[in-house]
Amino acid sequence: MSDAMNPVEELDERECWELLELAPFGRLALAAGGEIDIFPINYAIHDGALYLRTAPGTKLVELTAHPEVALEIDGWDEGEAYSVVVKGVAERLEAAADIEHAESAVPLTPWAPTLKYRWVRIRPRHVTGRRFRRGPEPERD
Repeated sequence: MSDAMNPVEELDERECWELLELAPFGRLALAAGGEIDIFPINYAIHDGALYLRTAPGTKLVELTAHPEVALEIDGWDEGEAYSVVVKGVAERLEAAADIEHAESAVPLTPWAPTLKYRWVRIRPRHVTGRRFRRGPEPERD
């Protein structure tokens, strides 16, 4: 928990991964054609990578063309909030062995009742996070 003087605490990488494993939902940000898009996703973690399933469409096209991505999760309760950001490289799983491994080892089903049979793996390059002590705004001087 942050101290009273500094309401913002940097999280170490272990704490970030613990929060990522607890959060089943995040927002994936990616760029293509000069535009930034943000997609809500559910994901799972396996062997130090994040996995998601998707259907053919804009997200898959953009991930394939521009694999640099960021994923953000956050959460809060009465006394504190947190934010974790993963920056990495996304890759569509193409090899049958990779897809079979993901289907057997990664417990991930779509939240919406849609067919999402394309697998994407995000290999993190940077994982950072912060915890925020919540409370009233301080008095101004």
